[in-house]
Amino acid sequence: MSVAEQNFEGADSASIAASIREVLERQKAAHLSEGPPSARRRKDWLDRSIALLVDNQQEIAEAIASDFGHRSHEQTLLTDVMGSIGPLKHAKAHLETWMKPEKRKVQFPLGLLGAKARIEYQPLGVIGIISPWNFPVNLTFAPLAGAFAAGNRVMIKPSEFTPATSELMVRMFKEAYDETEVAVITGGPAVGEAFSRQPFDHLLFTGATSIAYHVMRAAAENLVPVTLELGGKSPVIISDKAPMEDAAAKVMAGKTMNAGQICLAPDYVFVPENKVDAFIGQAEKAVAKMYPTLKDNPDYTSVINQRHFDRLHSYLDDAKEKGARIVEINPAKEDFSQQPYHKIPPTIVVNPTDDMKIMQDEIFGPLLPVKSYKKVEEALDYINAHPRPLGLYHFSPDENEQREVLTRTTSGGVTLNDVIMHVAQEDLPFGGVGPSGMGSYHGVDGFKAFSHAKSVYTQAKAKFVTELFRPPFGAKTRKTLASQIKK
Repeated sequence: MSVAEQNFEGADSASIAASIREVLERQKAAHLSEGPPSARRRKDWLDRSIALLVDNQQEIAEAIASDFGHRSHEQTLLTDVMGSIGPLKHAKAHLETWMKPEKRKVQFPLGLLGAKARIEYQPLGVIGIISPWNFPVNLTFAPLAGAFAAGNRVMIKPSEFTPATSELMVRMFKEAYDETEVAVITGGPAVGEAFSRQPFDHLLFTGATSIAYHVMRAAAENLVPVTLELGGKSPVIISDKAPMEDAAAKVMAGKTMNAGQICLAPDYVFVPENKVDAFIGQAEKAVAKMYPTLKDNPDYTSVINQRHFDRLHSYLDDAKEKGARIVEINPAKEDFSQQPYHKIPPTIVVNPTDDMKIMQDEIFGPLLPVKSYKKVEEALDYINAHPRPLGLYHFSPDENEQREVLTRTTSGGVTLNDVIMHVAQEDLPFGGVGPSGMGSYHGVDGFKAFSHAKSVYTQAKAKFVTELFRPPFGAKTRKTLASQIKK
């Protein structure tokens, strides 16, 4: 029985950790005995993942819909299936170029004498991946692009919040890979904690900042390097010069995708104070066009579970109690008090104050605070006074204003005149900064994140090069030193 098939319920932490460690040791032993995989082997690993996604696309859509209560099959095919195949194909197309040694310059005059320097990208060994529930397939398979391209084996801990999807991935990976190549470890928080404590060669965690503290602390026990893909409150600034209809439509498309359960979802919007009502009106039109109905609309996703449903409603209750204006966007005026899922209509909270919970926590749902401003400097000052976000979005046709926003703010990434889209560009690194994350991946940056950049120096053949700096030191050495130690 593989560790992925074991039932850890009732098991103590030591036995859980031992079972996971056994798989890790087998993967490390296979990596060492087989050596760095060829480009052909790496492409085979990538092809197998692509085939899994293509062949199981319907089962994936059904499993994720089951876990969410309701989730659009088309959205899953877009974000979790197609959105994973793209990175895998990109890595396959470029990995031979990425694998080539990278030439570097040597110190003068060693290059003239025949010395050489290069970087060789070496597989790290075994990569641990802790994937979240919001895009459970994409955020498992997309990291495999960089991990496989770099020649690594992988152990995966998916979220316990999406059990049907996790069990499907166990079956899928078992069909396509030996456990020494890919292993999926399922279970709850105790399994996640034990997984985090393993001596991986690199650990990628995607999830909440609050959990990242524990993951990083656990990884530190074995000095495991980590890539943390977190979140935070990603702001939007809509310029006074931006076409409001276009900006509102794009913001609401990003906010309603997956019911806002996206680490890069617009978390709050800055709108010129004389255009707040115009934004709300255009937002209502945009939602009505995308979702004429919501309650039974197959395109509108449910909140993942009761706990998050209650959490989001608590934000609205708190905002109401503290005097915020609440605008529920419900085109068909449906009654959500009785429903089979956990759907929440897109809801705007106008000019919230910082003492409201909705402005303190990452929302991760279809609620959107809208703050007014007089000058763009106010928005920049507010953003800079808060933790650095994973994403930042600016709508403006003015390139000078764009440059001011880019220069004066720090975020993981930026999309101009839209939201979220920078994450879909495979040739751009994806990652956060500060509380929103550490490290990055995607494309060549993912290949490098999961590789060891080994420096290799080849000494010049000329004998005097090495003898110059060996005792006994003489006039020639002193002359060489004098030529270099100067302003």
